[in-house]
Amino acid sequence: MTKFTVDGALCSGHGMCESVAPAVYSLDADGFNMAVGIEQEIPAGLETDAHDGADLCPDQAIRILG
Repeated sequence: MTKFTVDGALCSGHGMCESVAPAVYSLDADGFNMAVGIEQEIPAGLETDAHDGADLCPDQAIRILG
């Protein structure tokens, strides 16, 4: 099962991840990724979307785990 995590020290709340992969990434009321500091499962079949969202992050705050 593939997971991802978000480095809270790097995330600036641009929201690019959620704009491309809303079924994978969720933002809080301030626009920051809600998976900061936790390992979040990527739903089956959405691995490509997860990678696309991570690739678009201007802060490189998202790390896809194997």
